[in-house]
Amino acid sequence: MEGWDPTTKSTLTQIPLLTVKAGPRDGVVWTQRLKEEYKALIAYTSMNKSKDNDWFRISAANPEGTRWTGKCWYVHNLLKYEFDLQFDIPVTYPATAPELELPELDGKTHKMYRGGKICLTVHFKPLWAKNSPRFGIAHALCLGLAPWLAAEIPILVDSGMIKHKDDAVSTSET
Repeated sequence: MEGWDPTTKSTLTQIPLLTVKAGPRDGVVWTQRLKEEYKALIAYTSMNKSKDNDWFRISAANPEGTRWTGKCWYVHNLLKYEFDLQFDIPVTYPATAPELELPELDGKTHKMYRGGKICLTVHFKPLWAKNSPRFGIAHALCLGLAPWLAAEIPILVDSGMIKHKDDAVSTSET
């Protein structure tokens, strides 16, 4: 955490680290890991809400907890930009981080792979590898998606690649 800003450090230290090393193929042990994942997500969400920094909603899309869907949003120039968020838990999880996807932004930035998977290779993946299996979904959102949104959304808005939903409605009405 050397070289990190104090806010990131503070946020990260409040997200519980996970102890169960298990992936989707590990049966009952995976269920224990999922419980830890939920606890960490609840802690992170509660902390964000208490700081008026609520910016995502996710839930498991299947009973096995291997597919997750939800919404994330970013406020730029006092306008809220909302996006679908989805990802699958890799079979090699937690050794491999999930690939976070924002499908509607697919092809709108170079910092994205096919299917709307955000680019996390340079900065986040080494950090995940160093901290596996203690990092989980909440850590991926905090240290992967949040900085990506903060870096990319203002550029995409300012360049006209994405429009606010109210702008899109008023443009189509004229």
